[in-house]
Amino acid sequence: MKTGSDQEIVQSYPYRSACPSTVWAELASGAREEMFFSGYTSYFLWTQIPAFADLLRHKAAAGCRVRFLLGDPEGPATRRREEIENVALTVSTRIRTTLEHLAALAGTNGIDARFSADADAANHISLSVFRFDDQALVTPHLASAVGHDSPLLHLRRRDEHGLFSRFVEHAEELWTRGTNIATSSP
Repeated sequence: MKTGSDQEIVQSYPYRSACPSTVWAELASGAREEMFFSGYTSYFLWTQIPAFADLLRHKAAAGCRVRFLLGDPEGPATRRREEIENVALTVSTRIRTTLEHLAALAGTNGIDARFSADADAANHISLSVFRFDDQALVTPHLASAVGHDSPLLHLRRRDEHGLFSRFVEHAEELWTRGTNIATSSP
């Protein structure tokens, strides 16, 4: 399979943690219109991207649409995933970490957050899509692996019906059925 800047698959990584933090930071810094974080927990973003909260505030103030789609920390899919992963930093703790960060951004116009619908939780927990305008970082989660141990694809929109569009449309569909999160408290 050919990859590279002239193809839709820019790069692939056997582990999300193998994707350099500079890639995350460059994509976030370069986004002008759309940033959509559709990871079930998305907690790692605050350690992966320097001064992430400030960046989000700046992007939203400049008119960039910023959205987070998270799993419900109390939902049955979250509890099942915690049993599967069986790690100290539980899925619900990771979601609550993100909720704390989002609470600190409460009142920032242009930043929205939702929980995925209960009926969509299985589809959400198995695939993370992080969109930055016409590029995305996508992690299909492996059966028993935590997110950082699952593969990651760096995609760039090249075709109206290509991989980028298919993954982003999946995340958008989940967003439409999600429930707004009150970001004033975690």
